[in-house]
Amino acid sequence: MTPLWLGMVPFAAAYAVTARASGLSVWETQLMSLTVFAGASQFAAAGLFAGYGAVGGASALGIVATTALLNVRHLLYGLSLSRQVPLTRPQRLLAAQFLTDEAYGMVTVRGQDEPGGPGFGYLLGAELSLYVVWNAATLLGAVGGAVLPSPEALGVGVIFPLAFLGLLVPMLRGRVTVLVALVSGLAAWGLSRVLPGGVVVLLAGVGGALLGAGLSGRTSVGREAGA
Repeated sequence: MTPLWLGMVPFAAAYAVTARASGLSVWETQLMSLTVFAGASQFAAAGLFAGYGAVGGASALGIVATTALLNVRHLLYGLSLSRQVPLTRPQRLLAAQFLTDEAYGMVTVRGQDEPGGPGFGYLLGAELSLYVVWNAATLLGAVGGAVLPSPEALGVGVIFPLAFLGLLVPMLRGRVTVLVALVSGLAAWGLSRVLPGGVVVLLAGVGGALLGAGLSGRTSVGREAGA
């Protein structure tokens, strides 16, 4: 998880600077990280808060709708985790609150490597490690953000793509998984030109899952016919 922490710190601090510039207090900036814990959504909300209540500015409903749209991909994450990790109802509610892209990726890779798969402790540990780092960096940015360099200046934007590629590569086991990853990636790139990020991930994820299911089913039928 360490590379993900290193990439998360400057972006959490940058969110805090954006939120403070939009008129939120240190407490309000920190409260959003404590309760929402969703980087892209927090950035979007912080930007929209600057025009909240002004003529032509964002409304409360508009802010909620925007942040929900950015996080719609979590529907796929939740459906996938419900099949991978045995969870009680209270555990599902707790895990859902702290779920992130990075934690989902770590659990998915771990599930590929172990017959029994990861448990609730592994999932929550991955989630809370990111939660602590994100909130600590938010406080740093809210209090002393004016003297911190921007994430773009530090060049840390490349960390997240590299980290997710590192999570993806171990899962590419066979022609079907390689083809599904390639098609899904190209579809996501194309859709990102015209649609918001959350919707892109949802559509590319559903499409990739359907493609993988179809190809896997066809492969299984071919093996049975050959046998």
